[in-house]
Amino acid sequence: MKLQDDDFTLFGVPANFAQDRAQLDTRWRQLQAQVHPDRFAAEGAAAQRVAMQWAVRVNEAYARLKDPLARAQYLCELRGAPIDAERNTSMPAAFLMQQMQWREALDEAGDVAAIDALDQDVARHERDLFTRLAHLLDEQGDAAAAAQQVRALMFVQRFRADLSRRLDALDP
Repeated sequence: MKLQDDDFTLFGVPANFAQDRAQLDTRWRQLQAQVHPDRFAAEGAAAQRVAMQWAVRVNEAYARLKDPLARAQYLCELRGAPIDAERNTSMPAAFLMQQMQWREALDEAGDVAAIDALDQDVARHERDLFTRLAHLLDEQGDAAAAAQQVRALMFVQRFRADLSRRLDALDP
């Protein structure tokens, strides 16, 4: 293992979008057991600092790999298609229209049932986007198209957070 290895190499898993969460969890525990700074207490401060770097690196990789959106973003970047969400905001017209419809529906939603129904619709759309993303990354190898899906999913997840906040505001 090298600190500069990509996350997939570090964890010994294929560089694919599809991952087995239980396998990631097991591998994380194994890696943490190997690099935990407490294991190096008798070897001095320098060894503990190196172990701490490793522990941080393993935790960062695990956080990226276990989160489907972060994993997809990372894969796109590894494959030469950075997400660049701050500057690249282009989306298909149909997706932009969908965003506007969802925003209008949220503005008009006056009760928990309406917001729940909207959230279920958005969640279905999110699942479809993730399915398409997996196909683009693992089957077609189209990182540029996958990057566009990641940007769309970033919006969807922010919108679902807005829905959640709205629900929280309505709860007595």
